[in-house]
Amino acid sequence: MPKLFNEPIMQTFPSGPRRGGALAGLLLALTLSQGALAGPAAKKPADARPDYTAAQAATAQPEGLPASVRIAGDDTRAFQSLIDGAPRAADPWLVLSGGGENGAFAAGLLAGWSERGDRPEFGVVTGVSTGALIAPFAFAAPTLGDKADAALRANYTEISAADVFEFGGTPDSLTDTWPLKERIGRAVTPALLKAVAAEHAKGRRLLIATTQVDSERPVLWDMGAIAQRNAETGDPRALALFRSIVLASTAVPGVFPPVAIPAEAQDGAKDGTKTKPFAELHDDGGAMAPFYLAPAAALEGEARLRLPTNRVYLVVNNRLEPEFQMASRTTLSVLGRTMSAAIKAQTRAALALTKGYAARTGLDLRIALIDGRFAKTSEKPFDQPYMKALFAHGEALARDGSAFAQAHPPATAQGPDLGTGLGRDGGRDLGPNLGLDRHEAAESTGSVAASH
Repeated sequence: MPKLFNEPIMQTFPSGPRRGGALAGLLLALTLSQGALAGPAAKKPADARPDYTAAQAATAQPEGLPASVRIAGDDTRAFQSLIDGAPRAADPWLVLSGGGENGAFAAGLLAGWSERGDRPEFGVVTGVSTGALIAPFAFAAPTLGDKADAALRANYTEISAADVFEFGGTPDSLTDTWPLKERIGRAVTPALLKAVAAEHAKGRRLLIATTQVDSERPVLWDMGAIAQRNAETGDPRALALFRSIVLASTAVPGVFPPVAIPAEAQDGAKDGTKTKPFAELHDDGGAMAPFYLAPAAALEGEARLRLPTNRVYLVVNNRLEPEFQMASRTTLSVLGRTMSAAIKAQTRAALALTKGYAARTGLDLRIALIDGRFAKTSEKPFDQPYMKALFAHGEALARDGSAFAQAHPPATAQGPDLGTGLGRDGGRDLGPNLGLDRHEAAESTGSVAASH
């Protein structure tokens, strides 16, 4: 989204599905400059969070809500149980990546798909970072109708940088995102939660990923269950939590502030009370992966997972090819260009692993991304002409059926209706060939290894 480093800073900072050293190294200097070297005698700030332990973190749940509204995103068994409990999980899935202002691509694609008339009612919708802003509307579209696509059009073609962030750092970030928080508050209404709850009741699932800063683990939130709680009881904490999760998933670490989510431990506090309240810090879901299909161990072949669906539509709100742009001799410019290269390499790594999983399991994986068919560039944060053009591009591709390409040859796929059409979901198999050659696969695999 905003281009503070000559790149959209709301793009996720991914590595292969598992993330680690690349971003940690880049942020080390910032960490040290904000107190990591302080001695044991340093005073605790007046607004410091209450202490809690790893054991309490392991048993924590959102304040006032059941623990079942979320799982650890790297827990394969918990994920299997979650999707096995969704009656409509056998329907096609929609996976939405991060990408900041490039989310206009997915927003336009969904609008064009609706216009085409063969957009599925996805059994599962997942979102990370900017994908988390899009996912609730994509999920609730069967109930909201045209209002869902209209909301996405407004959110990605009518905004400016002032609608997202304000320069002037907070204690834990370089900018303040109070404008985005207010915008989310206006968009995520009780009416939206009611629509999400209605679709959840049909057996569909809406899942958004955040990163738990203290535990260094991904968290996968069952947004339909949270919405259902609000719709059935009117509990304002459910509405507040829904909004906080969406905001947290977009919070690029160090650039946007993390979001404090009230929680309580279920194993008792030291003084013997039943629960202990504290605040978890959550930020960008893309800190763990650029998109969320399944736990990393399953994608890497280290754990067994059975997806109920035969088809997944993955929308990558990013470019994968290198782009030339001279960096100035400033910290932010050099950091921005380096991170841009890392983002692209690591997104390729995530795609390589995901396509490998699809090939092993016979999953029909369809991928849409920003490729050479879109040549326009943006030189400033939230450039409306750029976002409008990208929205129109995604809309046109979806309308004529050329947005998605198969991730692997039809001969290796086990899903239904492969080859010349998209079967009962409609569409055509047009667009670029997304297969990685051996060199690209090796490069991507190397990126993942380097981040571990």
